[in-house]
Amino acid sequence: MAYQSTNPARGENVANFATWTGAQLEAALAQVSTATPSWAATPLDERCQLLHKLAAVVRAEQESLAQLVTLEMGKRIAESRVEVEKCAQGCEFYAEQAPVFLADELIETDAGKSLVAYQPLGTVLAVMPWNFPLWQVFRFIAPTLAAGNTGLLKHASNVPQCALAIERLVREAGFPEGVFRTLMIDAREVAEVIADPRIQAVTLTGSEPAGRAVAAAAGEHLKKSVLELGGADAFVVLEDADLDLAVQQAVMSRFLNCGQSCIAAKRFIVVNAIADEFVARFVEAVRQLRPGDPADETTTLAPMARVDLRDELHGQVQASITAGAVVLIGGEPVAGPGAFYTATILDQVMPGTVAYEQELFGPVAAVIRVTDEAEALAVANGSRFGLGGSVWTQDIERGEQFARQMQCGSAFVNGMVKSDPRLPFGGIKASGYGRELSQHGLREFVNAKTLWVK
Repeated sequence: MAYQSTNPARGENVANFATWTGAQLEAALAQVSTATPSWAATPLDERCQLLHKLAAVVRAEQESLAQLVTLEMGKRIAESRVEVEKCAQGCEFYAEQAPVFLADELIETDAGKSLVAYQPLGTVLAVMPWNFPLWQVFRFIAPTLAAGNTGLLKHASNVPQCALAIERLVREAGFPEGVFRTLMIDAREVAEVIADPRIQAVTLTGSEPAGRAVAAAAGEHLKKSVLELGGADAFVVLEDADLDLAVQQAVMSRFLNCGQSCIAAKRFIVVNAIADEFVARFVEAVRQLRPGDPADETTTLAPMARVDLRDELHGQVQASITAGAVVLIGGEPVAGPGAFYTATILDQVMPGTVAYEQELFGPVAAVIRVTDEAEALAVANGSRFGLGGSVWTQDIERGEQFARQMQCGSAFVNGMVKSDPRLPFGGIKASGYGRELSQHGLREFVNAKTLWVK
């Protein structure tokens, strides 16, 4: 399947790229394999200096990169600029912190000297999605290259220009040839690459089916894998919540990136005592969102990334309505060209409906009403997913105790779920395993080697 870049706002084809031949793939694998030993032997301070240079290169091209993201996957231009800046910050974070994260850990034993040394594994393959086409990759690149590993990228087929731009940026920052390569291959070839003995590990951010396939391939060949999969994050509003804050953050958390984020709030679990007021305010705030050209600074709701994804979401909405959910606003594709969908709120979402059980990857909020805090926690934890979640209450101690009991990888009190290079990021249950970011993410792909000296 060819890589096809289509403008989601207009439905117009922008560019096409042929998938690689077997010979092209082999050449890339050979190049990275050749570069791996010398990169691992490169002093850590030199690797970190190159990461600082990469941050500078990214920041210098912020506007053109943001325009590319907006053109290729439809993100609002203001959000695209934020994504580019986050990539630069991620590089700087690991450039500054890698010496701390990779320092030998001395441990007292019966030896004269004993320690844990953190050493690179080799080449890591990253299979990345389209929704944050730069940041998802940079949060892989920065720790992977800092640790002394080399990297390969299989990006989503609808963001080929972003994929090629990332490889160019790494090269322009001065990294040696072959330290990082973009593979223009079909998704069906990923298992073949994982099986290659020159690959030591794989990380994937994507759908649950893709995660199962990658995990199976990695398991068959006994290779380390990290998976960050879907989410149905709970946004729990207790009766003592600051509703002004909760509503404002509810809109941002659900409709940022047109709702196409694994850590977006998707299930709004609201205690009955304040449900009517919260929902009324939520609807009124969402009513202000207007779809439009994402390159226009005044647009407040971007298109979805592809028409087929928009149609799939609409099918989920219709199935939920048939099962008893009530549409308070939206619920329809926007007429005309592009992949636009109206900002939607479904109320009275009950167990067994699609909106209750599945991930809605788009601008649709599902409201679930509960009697009290205990039922709110049970509903939040009743999902098969466990990526992130938030709770809203003016009692901070109560909020923290609730968050500690949430079954997810990240729990926030009075704040929307987001990733931060300083904190580990990942999920449990059907949301995957392993961690990205912080020292935990960097150490996923190193050999924690014990050294014992008499």
